[in-house]
Amino acid sequence: MKRSVIAAAVGGALLAYGIGASAHQALEGPIDDSALSWGPSKWGKDDRAGSSNHTKNSANIRKALSTIKQYKALTVGKYYHREAPAFGPRSWSMYIPGTPTGGPFGKNALVYHDELVITQIGQIQTQFDGPGHIGVNTSKGPMFYNGVISWDAYERGAGGQVQGMGPLGVEHVGENGFVCRLVVLDAVALRKAEGKISASAEMLPIPKKPGDVGIVTADDVKAMVKAAGLGEIGAGDCVALHTGQGNTWSNDRYKSMNSEQRAAARAIFAQGEPGFGISACKYFADRDIALTMGDTSANDAQPGNEEDGMAVPCHTMLQPARGIWNLENVDTKSLIDHKIKEAAFIFAPLRIIGATGSPANPVVLY
Repeated sequence: MKRSVIAAAVGGALLAYGIGASAHQALEGPIDDSALSWGPSKWGKDDRAGSSNHTKNSANIRKALSTIKQYKALTVGKYYHREAPAFGPRSWSMYIPGTPTGGPFGKNALVYHDELVITQIGQIQTQFDGPGHIGVNTSKGPMFYNGVISWDAYERGAGGQVQGMGPLGVEHVGENGFVCRLVVLDAVALRKAEGKISASAEMLPIPKKPGDVGIVTADDVKAMVKAAGLGEIGAGDCVALHTGQGNTWSNDRYKSMNSEQRAAARAIFAQGEPGFGISACKYFADRDIALTMGDTSANDAQPGNEEDGMAVPCHTMLQPARGIWNLENVDTKSLIDHKIKEAAFIFAPLRIIGATGSPANPVVLY
């Protein structure tokens, strides 16, 4: 499915701003009842945290920390700014009320500033997808992680306005967070080695159809792991895909870019993105990983993928089906520049009660 189709659907939802359908009102459009067979989760029928439960396994923490060789750290969250790329109508605005906001107070003449931030969370720079973000429309209603129907989950306020996702809130993942072995997949280096993109290319092309080189398959994932000389991806690991598209607004460039350059980055961002194909995400599900991440808005190859007619299929295959979460718009260029192939990854989403996701600035230790 093309991004324009998804954007139109998102735009319609934004008009409602949380004032949604009444309980068990049918949604128009496609229905996929195969999703009804997905539950219960391997973590239990009442689980709300999904793959972050891997963090409770001390062996996974030991595995992550064993990758640290140089005892150095970097952060991989993108800058939050009004001119940075964002999906569809979503936006980030920040204002400083008052100059300064308050003061002076006391004999020491204290003054202070506050900020007012107006934003969505989804695809606003680096963003974590939580349990309430992605679901599948079924004959029983929109189904999310662990078989929860969204109408049964909503926390409603005055006038029926939805004010939170209840058992699907991101705070349940935030209670565990992630400490995992990070495997860095450099798809740009792979395609150069294969002779499929030029030696000077910084990014994979946006895929338009099945078979395009911007689609990263399961075989590609295995080839990148082998080329890096790493052990196989395993249970509880986190996987970062570098497609190069995020280079257009990477942290080492963004602050020095002018408004025209930032607009050009937004234009590329809006056209689609290289990313994981369906087979890669099936492989990750089979390997029982903890988290996918990458330098694009979704980490799914789009508009072209390995199968036509699907809307970001890795999202549904991993999140509501398996509780394997996703982190978007990560500054993977910094990982490549530091020649990091494997590291310890540490992140916890904010404990925003009832939210579908969270801003993020993860720490990588290497």
